Amino acid sequence: MKKVFILFTLLCTTLPASAQGVSCCQKEAQGCCRKNPVIESIMTRTSVRQYQNRTLSADTIEILLRAGMAAPTARNCQPWHFVLITGKDVLEALGGRSKDAPLAIAVCGDMTKALEGEAREYWVLDCSAATENILLAAHALGLGAVWQGVYPIQQRVEQVSQLLKLPETLVPLNVIAIGYPGEAPAPKDKWKPENVTIRKGLE
Repeated sequence: MKKVFILFTLLCTTLPASAQGVSCCQKEAQGCCRKNPVIESIMTRTSVRQYQNRTLSADTIEILLRAGMAAPTARNCQPWHFVLITGKDVLEALGGRSKDAPLAIAVCGDMTKALEGEAREYWVLDCSAATENILLAAHALGLGAVWQGVYPIQQRVEQVSQLLKLPETLVPLNVIAIGYPGEAPAPKDKWKPENVTIRKGLE
């Protein structure tokens, strides 16, 4: 525990001055408060499940998609495809939190772009990274969003694929419900030093 705290302290004190500040950490015990919009978005993002009856502009939606496509990807294969869902009937048919949102984005793996062999499943990692980028961008824009898992539960994959009329080459990883928040849930403090192991050598 002590070693982990020392490491965390060192990481914080070696940050450039521009990344240090006073506003984003919710508890002083977390240490190293930073006045950095990116770090603050990461630390304060939370799942939002209730939305206002407001539509999103085309420019806002494009920013979300650009953020998703800016994610890292294995060998730069970019094996993703994003399905925008705005029709109320489709949103309601999707169920979950999507039925109450003005927009949902189905993040799909495009198997025509996936790597071959054992690396094929990297599409899941790539699309997950794109999903997190979309969630963070939504939060930074004052929107609320929630990640609703689909893959690898085959029944959900089939249901979403049929509803969205996806070709066999597209596999839905998740559906993100997005809208202007109708609630303000408090972010969870997930920092747990016991989840960190430090290895200093090969011994």
